[in-house]
Amino acid sequence: MTVSQLADILDAKIAVLADGEREVTAGYCGDFLSNVMGKAPADSAWFTVMSNVNVCAVATLTDCAAVVLCESTEPDAALTERAGQNDVNLLITSLPVFEAAVKVAGHLG
Repeated sequence: MTVSQLADILDAKIAVLADGEREVTAGYCGDFLSNVMGKAPADSAWFTVMSNVNVCAVATLTDCAAVVLCESTEPDAALTERAGQNDVNLLITSLPVFEAAVKVAGHLG
């Protein structure tokens, strides 16, 4: 699926859409940034409630296709700005982390 399709599936608000056609091939749930850095697969949708600028750095390092902020978490201004500068797709969903991941899992190949 693409990032744009991911946003549709989650009924997500788009904070930053750097590349809506980027393919999402996996998912990863986590808020402990060092775990995400070591375990999130490239091209994944990363589901989190973390909303500070460090999220962009980790998303860039892991080459995530998109960061999905769950539970209606709003990104802070620094995260939104940095995501735009670094071409990081940033979505916001009202769903809890588990429910968002489950909803997306059925669409991954």
